[in-house]
Amino acid sequence: MWSILLLAAIVIIAYKIAPRENKEHAHVHGAGQIGLLAAVALFGVDYFTSYFYATGEMMSALHPYGLQKYGYIAVAIIALANLVFGALYMYSLGVFNEGGGSYTASMRYLWPTLSLIVAVTLIQDYVLTIVVSALSGGDQLLSILNAYNSHWFWHFAIGAVLAAITWYLTIRGRGESAQVVFMMLGIFILLTLAMAIGLFIAHFKGVAAIPITETPQAATLAQALMHMLTASMKGMVALTGLEAMSNGIQFVIDEDAAIVKWGKKRLPRLRKLWGFYSGKSGIGRFVQTSFLFYGGFTTLFLSFFAIRFDVFDGTLGRSLVGNLAFIGFTQIPGGQILYWAYQILAVGLLAAASMTAFQDAQATEWRDVAIGEIPEAIVYRDPRGTFTRSVTITFAIAVLIMLLVRGKTSMAVPYYGVGVFMPIMVMGLAIRRHVLTTYTGRARRWGGVGATVGAALAGIVFLGQVVGKWAEGGWVVLISFSILALAAHGLLLSPLGYREPRQIHRIVREKARVRGAMASIVEWQSLRMQEYRYTLLNGLHKTFELFGVRVPMRYAQPAPAGDYDHALHVDHPDAPSLLEQYIEAQPLEEPRLGGKPKESTR
Repeated sequence: MWSILLLAAIVIIAYKIAPRENKEHAHVHGAGQIGLLAAVALFGVDYFTSYFYATGEMMSALHPYGLQKYGYIAVAIIALANLVFGALYMYSLGVFNEGGGSYTASMRYLWPTLSLIVAVTLIQDYVLTIVVSALSGGDQLLSILNAYNSHWFWHFAIGAVLAAITWYLTIRGRGESAQVVFMMLGIFILLTLAMAIGLFIAHFKGVAAIPITETPQAATLAQALMHMLTASMKGMVALTGLEAMSNGIQFVIDEDAAIVKWGKKRLPRLRKLWGFYSGKSGIGRFVQTSFLFYGGFTTLFLSFFAIRFDVFDGTLGRSLVGNLAFIGFTQIPGGQILYWAYQILAVGLLAAASMTAFQDAQATEWRDVAIGEIPEAIVYRDPRGTFTRSVTITFAIAVLIMLLVRGKTSMAVPYYGVGVFMPIMVMGLAIRRHVLTTYTGRARRWGGVGATVGAALAGIVFLGQVVGKWAEGGWVVLISFSILALAAHGLLLSPLGYREPRQIHRIVREKARVRGAMASIVEWQSLRMQEYRYTLLNGLHKTFELFGVRVPMRYAQPAPAGDYDHALHVDHPDAPSLLEQYIEAQPLEEPRLGGKPKESTR
């Protein structure tokens, strides 16, 4: 009875504090724009739920060789990476506060080539986020029944169903999705605190560890070091959330969070702190602040008790977290009920982690359409602000991959989280250029050093992800990465990649229904990409001429993109679109027999 009352109280508290979409805000800020609590739910859930699988994957690289006691070294590496990358992205939100993440950053300060590669890399990573999250949810569900090692089909079927549920919630709108996810996160935090209390009780009571039935495999020093690298890389899988928040900041309302309003009024002495967390950039920084410590803290917590009780993924037919939850909750009267509730909640949360990927797939794909990377038909934004076609296509690809990996999370994890470190490295390089261009003196020197360290660490981790997961198929990432980069350029150079000012304006302003600085940024990016496309075509044309093949150029030189700050209208934010000058200069179409061809509005 006590556990039922505790569970009921936790559910009521989570329900009361969950955010609800305000019709007045929807009218002022636009449909689908979200505040702090909703942003925490939709852009943080992927990172928060790495708790259920990251440590398990990390330990799976160590305990078969009896190396689990060295897991704290991997924890330290993960914690350091979280601090460095979290700080980098918190700073970047002040510079690139209109969304786009490393895609926008690389276009502004680096080269269109990197922007194109970043764009396709992120789509790949968002799809794999859905795959890993949904399959992990299926693993947790089977753990409840002690059926973790069941036939692969059940893992696939459950994962596909969970992904379908999150697809359905996503297309219903951000307000409803955020309310459901935040409520589950609230229950998760409160139940985890109860589980932690139970685990400490078990520890101090001297509850015995689970007997080890398998003989550890032998490993040389070189092999042990490789396993440590693999463990570190496997535990560092949810940093997609950093790029996700930076990319999806366009969906956040541009006003101070309630705590910032309170702080400015009651604690004016901390004006620098409140200024740092002001506006939509501040909301994004609140979400990313948790990235500084959450990964290291939770991995340390789970690693300590996994080593203490000798429980890992697969032990007693449960996942690592499933085993610890069983030990912790059974120390509480009626804890079996809390254990079942926790495991069922884990299933729902892991499925909900797909929503972060769905949100950012939307944020990325409409831009890719504007620059000429994806056909225009993909863009359709419903009245609730959701790009439903992008969500549906992403869902279908994710389910196909679940089938190809035969429902095994461990087969998908080597490819998940690898690609995102390339965009993080690009962000570090872009921030370095920004600092060197903008600042002077000590700020320039130390800012440049900090950004360089962040970029270098991201590059090292990217290579470490490939090497550490090499035996499990990490090498495939190099192939897929190369194929995606070549395919992206192939699509851009094809007739599908051509965009003229009128078409760009229609995609951004009419179909995607984006306004303000974000619209101006994407229009500028689209023009820049068309300049890049023309340069590549001209280069290919000259190359073919060297071999005697002369083909007339089909396209005239595109409209110039101009300077970024001028296009963004930094000093005049209400200025009209930069495309209007080109549209007005273009002659109207000649009349045609039968009238003007029909244009789809969707």
